[in-house]
Parts: sequence; C-alpha cells; structure tokens
Amino acid sequence: MKRLCAVTAVAIIVLTACSVGDVDAEQIQPQDPTLVAAGAELYPLTCAECHGNNLRGTDKGPSLLSELYVPSHHADAAFVFAVQRGSRAHHWAFGDMPPVPGLSRQQIDAIVTYIRETQRTKGFEPYPP
Repeated sequence: MKRLCAVTAVAIIVLTACSVGDVDAEQIQPQDPTLVAAGAELYPLTCAECHGNNLRGTDKGPSLLSELYVPSHHADAAFVFAVQRGSRAHHWAFGDMPPVPGLSRQQIDAIVTYIRETQRTKGFEPYPP
C-alpha cells in the first residue's frame, strides 16, 4: 500500500510539472512599444485569417490567447519556428500550420512582441475553450 501511495504521489508530481503552468499574464513583461506597433501592423496581414483579428482564433486556427500559449509552455522561439517552418497539429484539431512565407526574422519578432503584449494586457483564456 505504501508503494502504491508513493507511485501515485510521483505521478501527480510529474503530471503537475508537465502542465501548462501559471497562466498569470502579469508575468509577461511590458514589451517594446515600437516593436508592438510594427507587429500590430503585420499581424492582420499575416496571421489574422487563421488566428483572428483579436487573437481569439477562427475556424482555421486557435486563439493565441489560450493558456496553452503562455511563455512557459510555448516560448517565443516556438512562435518563430511555427512561422518559419510550420507546426504539426498537437493541441488542436485545425490541422497542421503551414509556414508563413515572406517574413523577415525582424518582422516575425515584431509579431511575437505584439502577441505577447496583447496576452499581457488581455490575459489568457482557459484550455480547452
């Protein structure tokens, strides 16, 4: 019985460590206003068709305000990688995300900065929605 309790306790610790984590948007630092403004101009042209003008998703892609996208679960590099190389569907049933062609690394960084600032100011939504 002690062994079962120990195994259960370890399983709970492991599952907790693998969870999304704290979804407190206040932990995101204020972003560079110049990059936020640049990202705000680029986002509607490159991301909004799937992720929505308000970042809350569409029938083509998920909300970027979902708690799945907290920096501790999807770091900025994950966004950069998804834009540059695409992303296999792993949390949602929207299908794979194709790469977004024609954006420089500086433009991608501006978009990510805009997303993080929007997450910071609007907060996160529960997953699943």
